[in-house]
Amino acid sequence: MGQVNGDTPSTILDDFLDKCGGCAVVDGGFATELERYGADLNDPLWSAKCLISSPQLVRRVHLDYLDAGANIILTASYQATIQGFESKGMSREEAEHLLKRSVEIACEAREIYADKSRKSSWEFVESGQASRRPVLIAASIGSYGAYLADGSEYSGNYGEAITLQALKDFHRRRLQILANSGADLLALETIPNKLEAQAYAELLEEEAMMNAPAWFSFSSKDGVNVVSGDSISECASIADSCKQVVAVGINCTPPRFIHDLLVSIRKVTNKPIIIYPNSGETYDPEQKQWVNSSGVSDEDFVSYVGKWREAGASLFGGCCRTTPNTIRGICRVLSEDGSK
Repeated sequence: MGQVNGDTPSTILDDFLDKCGGCAVVDGGFATELERYGADLNDPLWSAKCLISSPQLVRRVHLDYLDAGANIILTASYQATIQGFESKGMSREEAEHLLKRSVEIACEAREIYADKSRKSSWEFVESGQASRRPVLIAASIGSYGAYLADGSEYSGNYGEAITLQALKDFHRRRLQILANSGADLLALETIPNKLEAQAYAELLEEEAMMNAPAWFSFSSKDGVNVVSGDSISECASIADSCKQVVAVGINCTPPRFIHDLLVSIRKVTNKPIIIYPNSGETYDPEQKQWVNSSGVSDEDFVSYVGKWREAGASLFGGCCRTTPNTIRGICRVLSEDGSK
């Protein structure tokens, strides 16, 4: 795990936020950007399919978000699971290689961006040294429901057969690989229920992953609870109690619900809060597509950012259907706020 200066998990993100001026920007929607470049993601592997078929597009999207101002880029591993790759006929070794490859591609993009920045005259300060924006790589880990590709990540209803131990067994090897892949932290995303949060927390505290920093981000469809109906406060408390968790927050949730959820999270943790909502559109799990209605424009989306910052968030980005333009807008708002 790429830990800055050998710091403990609890100080890594704090140090990074200090370097970023108190707030940092996360990237935006990934799959829709891959599709914009021509990728066909009609597959249970979703964006992870491009790790096999078109890694150059994955690198291109990473670079688009870095160019837009992102301080944190997430790997294309959200729906990348050993079980999912094996169902495509791959060996365990091939599946594990693709997980590692997702981080390698993000690292390549970061290096390309850094090299380009060094060569850009406007990036140089009077000392002659390049003024480089700090960039972290977060290894994206989707929920068990994301692997099922049946929409259950949006309900958290896994059935009685899925126990805490079953979830730990499902996630263990993927977390082990990504925790030792060269990423700076793990992004445990779109967590739909308390049970999966508990499984992640226990895994992070075990064996080889002892020092892997991570963030937990939950999703909601009512602004009060996570999608399963479990209390957002209870879920955030699980994250707060795990020493490897360096930030807690919300993703893949309509912007209009974020403020109340943020306030609830702040009541149970002093850890940094990360917010990266979707565009506000609705996903139809049966049709496997986003319904083009009720979304907000980039301008409307970023108009929320100042309020979220006032409510205690310090990391901001976008999830499904947001774009590099969304991220540029967030950077602009944060820059304007910081100059006041």
